[in-house]
Amino acid sequence: MSKLSIYLVDDHPIVRNGLAALINAQPDMAVVGEAYEGEAAARQAIELRPDVVVMDISMPGMNGIEATRRIRAVRPEVRVVALTAHEDRPYLREVMAAGATGYVLKRSAAADMVQAIRHAAAGQTYVDPAVEMQLQTASGHPPACHPELSEREVQVLQQIARGFANKQIAALLEVSVKTVETYKARAMEKLGARSRVDLVQYAVRQGWLTEGETTTFDGG
Repeated sequence: MSKLSIYLVDDHPIVRNGLAALINAQPDMAVVGEAYEGEAAARQAIELRPDVVVMDISMPGMNGIEATRRIRAVRPEVRVVALTAHEDRPYLREVMAAGATGYVLKRSAAADMVQAIRHAAAGQTYVDPAVEMQLQTASGHPPACHPELSEREVQVLQQIARGFANKQIAALLEVSVKTVETYKARAMEKLGARSRVDLVQYAVRQGWLTEGETTTFDGG
């Protein structure tokens, strides 16, 4: 069985060493490289093409958000799991907008990081349970468990929630309108959503956008 290749980025050697020990202890994972700052991380991750990059966000020089953006622009198949001490909603949104598919707090348990890496490798999003709890509490919704959505399903839902029509989403993601409709239908089925309003409410609970960001477009 081939192992998931993981690239580590953190400016603290003790953190990198701990992460490396954790990841290499997994039977299906292996660390293939390390960096302590964003510019080198972006350059090497583009060259190595690991399955997942575990990216520290706050670093001297180029930060993890910009490094994530550069990696994903050149290697969209490379997944990024953000590692951070920041728990606030705007920070989460900025990191996800840069292309990260996972968001893990540095105070979280080791098992959370392993789970986030596996989710990312499978094309699924992962938000630290502590952050998700805060988002749902702030939005007035009780915490809930949702079926796993693929990365594409999440991307489609995000754009639907922002008010884009299916044709516009298809152009943005460079897929067919039929493909967008398929992702939308699958996501709605997983979430038990019945309308666009349900999708917008779900997006707000996830911290993807605020109520004021939604715009209504006519048609699909």
